[in-house]
Amino acid sequence: MSDIQGKKKALGRGLSALLDNPETQSSYEISSDYPAGSITHIPIAQIEPNPFQPRTHFSEPELAELAISIQQQGIIQPLTIRKLSHNKYQIIAGERRLKASKIAGLTEVPAYVRLANDEQMLEMALVENIQRAELNPLEIAISFQRLLEECKIKQEELSQKVGKDRSTVANYIRLLKLPGEIQLAVRDTLITMGHARAIINVNDEKSQLLILQRILEQKLSVRQVEEMVREQLFPKNVKPSPLPGKLPLHLEKAKSQLSARLQCPVEVKVNSKGKGSIVINFKSDEDFERILSKFES
Repeated sequence: MSDIQGKKKALGRGLSALLDNPETQSSYEISSDYPAGSITHIPIAQIEPNPFQPRTHFSEPELAELAISIQQQGIIQPLTIRKLSHNKYQIIAGERRLKASKIAGLTEVPAYVRLANDEQMLEMALVENIQRAELNPLEIAISFQRLLEECKIKQEELSQKVGKDRSTVANYIRLLKLPGEIQLAVRDTLITMGHARAIINVNDEKSQLLILQRILEQKLSVRQVEEMVREQLFPKNVKPSPLPGKLPLHLEKAKSQLSARLQCPVEVKVNSKGKGSIVINFKSDEDFERILSKFES
């Protein structure tokens, strides 16, 4: 197997394979005190953020909790970083731990030193975050979209890389077609991905936002939202009401003739399908008997 094939195989097995695979622990060094492939303590000042970081929102209370844990127990899981130049590094995985370490007052952190191209950077950051600090659905969707657009890979290949069904990947990416307000609601966990997937089926943006408002105000479940959307897409048949206004000329003429023959008021009603009814009004039992006799003659 060639070097390129070996690296692709490592990518397919996820972050753990990349960390353990000797092929990723290159002996090539950019002038530095820390060779690639090693694990050592790196000054925080020499580490810069990862532009491919899929997590866009970090909870301040959770960071504070992690900072206290780091102060008491240290960093149990080392960060993973890549070398950029002499004593300059970039986060591949572990930005949450890096932020908490700064809060805890640390000046250096334990880290794996790796060499990685941009595609490896994005994949490793995504896989590491999903495994260790679950991303919200919107962050996953953005990460999948970046892999498709920036790394020029197909959706089927992406599903293999992240270990998810192709339909699951597609459902995440569809979230990015929703209005910004709904995307923010997903990001801030005001609604679930199940809610969002139901809303996606409504094509009109105004209707989508109205559904979001009802979810937040009435605390609707996913099933309730699905039923609401289903009723919008497939409304139940409503019985047609009688046509307002004047009767057609031939019916109006027949009505007048019948009223004259029976010598009483007659009403004729017709609906949009041509079906209708005739109502004969009478004043008393005697009048009723009189009208009946007209039909017998």
